[in-house]
Amino acid sequence: METTKETAIKALKAAFPQTIPIMAGYVFLSIAYGVYMNAFGFNFLYPMFMSMLIYAGTVQFVAVGLLMAVFDPLNAFFLTLMINARYLFYGISMLNKYRINGLKGAFLVFGMSDETFSINLTADIPEDIDEGWFMFFVTILNYTYWVSGSILGGLFGELIEFNTKGLEFAMTAMFIVIFLEQWLKEKSHSSSLLGLGVSASCLIIFGSDNFIIPSMIVILLILTLKKEPFMKAGETK
Repeated sequence: METTKETAIKALKAAFPQTIPIMAGYVFLSIAYGVYMNAFGFNFLYPMFMSMLIYAGTVQFVAVGLLMAVFDPLNAFFLTLMINARYLFYGISMLNKYRINGLKGAFLVFGMSDETFSINLTADIPEDIDEGWFMFFVTILNYTYWVSGSILGGLFGELIEFNTKGLEFAMTAMFIVIFLEQWLKEKSHSSSLLGLGVSASCLIIFGSDNFIIPSMIVILLILTLKKEPFMKAGETK
């Protein structure tokens, strides 16, 4: 009979290799974020605490501009809601998996990110590995990568000076890479093409400032109504 410590260690060993690609992306992006904040006059404590408490890369980049602008909490609220609305749909799909009591379950909810969601949803977890501990370690490892990089970036920004133009595009670049990786794994590209088509249509109809939430609602409705065909078509190789 395994002890809790032994179970946790086995889960950590299984989870860590899954997060190595995320570590490479997160450390670079979070360092860029820390340097970016420092360029606007914020010392390393700002990116450190914002990463620890907000833990939402795109919002954190956007928050730099919000902090520099006139105080407008209502605009900040709706902007954050639009950017992170996708987590509503992530959460719905993880309701059964994340039905874990205590602080571990609470941290799984708080620490969900695009990459963590992807791993915890699709990872082929060995039968002798506790799923709850596996998902917890995936989550906390990714969280640690992001917070650590933000601190390093904030400290580096105070020691060196260089042109930070374009750093905010790093998050967009990472999403493109994730999409391309998923594209290469799919047998059929129907779900990916659905996302692209709906997003492009909503972009034309609602404009660049308002298309995200309508796109997600339409995609969710289509995937819900046509769940079985998309699940079969979207199976990975």
